[in-house]
Amino acid sequence: MPLAMLGTVPTEVRNPRTTEIDVLPTLEILRLINNEDTRVPGAVAVALPQMAKVVDLEVEALRGGGRVHYFGAGTSGRLAVLDAAELPPTYGIEPGLVVAHHAGGMDAISHAIENVEDDASLGARDAGEVNAGDVAVGITASGRTPYVVGALRQAAAAGAHTVLISSNPAAAAGAEVEVHIAVDTGPEAVSGSTRMKAGTAAKLVLNAMSTAVMVRLGRTYSNLMVSMSALNSKLRGRLVKILVEATGMDAETCEAALADAAGDTRTALVSLLCDVPPGRAAEALAASGGSVREAMRTIRGDA
Repeated sequence: MPLAMLGTVPTEVRNPRTTEIDVLPTLEILRLINNEDTRVPGAVAVALPQMAKVVDLEVEALRGGGRVHYFGAGTSGRLAVLDAAELPPTYGIEPGLVVAHHAGGMDAISHAIENVEDDASLGARDAGEVNAGDVAVGITASGRTPYVVGALRQAAAAGAHTVLISSNPAAAAGAEVEVHIAVDTGPEAVSGSTRMKAGTAAKLVLNAMSTAVMVRLGRTYSNLMVSMSALNSKLRGRLVKILVEATGMDAETCEAALADAAGDTRTALVSLLCDVPPGRAAEALAASGGSVREAMRTIRGDA
């Protein structure tokens, strides 16, 4: 980014509240940083209406057989990779439905690779697998990262929905996308260190939206993670505890139901709550797209 443009990006502006940070004792440094961090949730709250629009777009895309794509570089890209990677084990979705594209590829996750974030053509290339009806989400603190902008333009040309998450309400790219989630976190405690407040904001936004998408898709029952699979003894114990909390039944009954359901928590839950065999529960879940409550309504409507 040209030096003349840096001063117009909020995250690059010098923070008047932290100009003495380098002469303070350790505890006061931490207090200053913490005080800045407390500003982030409020800034995210302002963007909730835009976040809700994106959640609805992502739910529609996933229900229709589409995918959600994240594009980012540096901290933003690493946070996107983290969010996408945690969804299959947490909510049991198929790997690849929510996919993160990081400038420079996986090698850039642990080691910085110079110049890749400035390559718009690289972003366009990585967005080549985006299809019409998908949702492409670009994450960049400045709102100007060429890799991200290039990816979003390519995605739009393919007929995908496009979203920008930034900490720059005035980002020009915000006018090019369907939804701009602008979280105005302001200047960082250390000027330009966007792994701090801007990074925290991006993580809060990504976590909240992906969680809301999973809830909307029926991958939870109440506030319980019922879409995990029992892959080991530790997880089986955790899932039995979830079934006990969801049903109010004893652990032995829940453990037996989980075994009968071949470790599928949702099948066991529907079987227990509706008092039907696991096979009937599995059929209802398949017909409902995996939603526990929809499956229960189907079974009770047939009764």
